[in-house]
Amino acid sequence: MSAPRIVLVGPPGAGKSTVAAALGDRWQLAVRDTDADVEAGAGRSISDLFVEEGEPHFRELERAAVARALTEHEGVLALGGGAVLDGTTQAALTAYTAAGGVVVFLDVSLAHAAPRVGLNQARPLLLGNPRARWQALMEARRPVYERLATLRVSTDGRRPVEVAEEIEQGLAALRQGAATTQAEDEQGSSQG
Repeated sequence: MSAPRIVLVGPPGAGKSTVAAALGDRWQLAVRDTDADVEAGAGRSISDLFVEEGEPHFRELERAAVARALTEHEGVLALGGGAVLDGTTQAALTAYTAAGGVVVFLDVSLAHAAPRVGLNQARPLLLGNPRARWQALMEARRPVYERLATLRVSTDGRRPVEVAEEIEQGLAALRQGAATTQAEDEQGSSQG
């Protein structure tokens, strides 16, 4: 069974797709986006799925797309913003990180997300008052993003390559921390 090198999560406008592409370029790895997987499998846009089939049907397709990607894809994986709300997906991501996988929460403020997503009608969950809806979504999702994340990186005012560099630095620090912990454990067991 294979697993992604890294999984990116975060709200609409955080830059998951563009940061995934930047990491894929830097590491020479394939990039996969579960929103694109859902659209390809359904043969229509996410907006159309919401309108024609409803959010529950879309979430079922999304859950299946995430499960497949977590077991099939070895590159950089970007999840749709709401994918982490599903309990099955949360359990799969927890198992992935327990096995040494890395989940990066790309954090962004409303001020920086708004111009990126345009807060337009193409995003079904932002219909009505897009700014208020985005803020409400983020307030509901933030605790889940934070709980599942191995690393948190802010994308506010930053280019994708700058975010990718910070992710690389964070990964290096995680590896260093793991190596230090292992060395301390080995030293402690040899003295005991």
